[in-house]
Amino acid sequence: MSCLKVLRGFSTSVRQWRAATIDTLEYALSLQEPQHHWTKEQLATIYHTPLLELVHQAQRQHRKWQDANKVQLCTLMNIKEGGCSEDCKYCSQSTRHDTGVQASKMVKYDDVIKEAQEAKRNGSTRFCMGAAWRDMQGRKSALGRISQMVSAVNEMGMETCVTLGMLDELQARQLKKAGLTAYNHNVDTSREHYSKIISTRSYDDRLKTIKNVQDSGIKACCGGILGLGETEEDHIGFLHTLANMTPHPESLPINRLVPISGTAIMEDLNKPDAKKLKFDEILRTIATARIVMPQSIIRLAAGRYTMKDNEQFLCFLAGCNSIFTGKRMLTTMCNGWDEDKALLEKWGLEPMEAFQYDALEQRRKDQKEI
Repeated sequence: MSCLKVLRGFSTSVRQWRAATIDTLEYALSLQEPQHHWTKEQLATIYHTPLLELVHQAQRQHRKWQDANKVQLCTLMNIKEGGCSEDCKYCSQSTRHDTGVQASKMVKYDDVIKEAQEAKRNGSTRFCMGAAWRDMQGRKSALGRISQMVSAVNEMGMETCVTLGMLDELQARQLKKAGLTAYNHNVDTSREHYSKIISTRSYDDRLKTIKNVQDSGIKACCGGILGLGETEEDHIGFLHTLANMTPHPESLPINRLVPISGTAIMEDLNKPDAKKLKFDEILRTIATARIVMPQSIIRLAAGRYTMKDNEQFLCFLAGCNSIFTGKRMLTTMCNGWDEDKALLEKWGLEPMEAFQYDALEQRRKDQKEI
């Protein structure tokens, strides 16, 4: 085959690929209601759009569906540290890892209220509580105390979120009765990569908890961790799981792995052939999520402190509209309130009010009826 024929064939392939990309993007941007049936091929086409175009289209989608000038500040408190029986390779709170994190008792009610009050004074409108448990079986008393904490924080006018491991239908209904806004239960990564990271809880176990939460009327906070040695195909698989949920997660946290000494993931990542996460992959994941899950609040969570200001800026351009801020992210560092308030002011962004998601939803419903 002549060089000219090769070049012509290559040119034709590029034109076809660009046409497919434009068609898929235009379709996603034209939707008036979120779609819950995405193929991996569609998501891959969007994900691999030239980066400048991808971020631009994600910003268009963000402005269509959200208030692009508002960013929600969230604060996370570890209310029960360490002692978890799961073997998640990345987690410093697993009993399988020698990280120096000791199992603790659940913190007292008054300490939680004090932390929530401080968070509210600093502009946080969602207060999240995390406990290092595999599930809530046999923890009836603890669930009762957490329900009281949830109700008290709600009375401050803040949104509430908890992450307590696997949850059954009855436990979810109890938290709903207490007024819980959202329940966090991440899928972590793609179904294909999951078994390389965790063996003590299946992917379907995680999906079952998310279903129990949504069936109870609680919003699902569901995202994952980037940097676990996964490929870009795994990023697409991860998004495929979330984008095909009905409804989509109300809250979608994107965590950048913070490698912790003593965790099993360190050994994997130190191998010569280990896949290293690139920043543009984070950006592509956020932008694709924004395009196909336009109503979700996309949160930059753990590992944000490792990002430079300009990297965070690009994440906001790609459709991120929430950050975790405060003292700590469970057992890792977190950007502080003062630092983040100065950052948002520099960019001309404002803190999001509590329950703005609900207000936007009601506004859309009212507009449909008109």
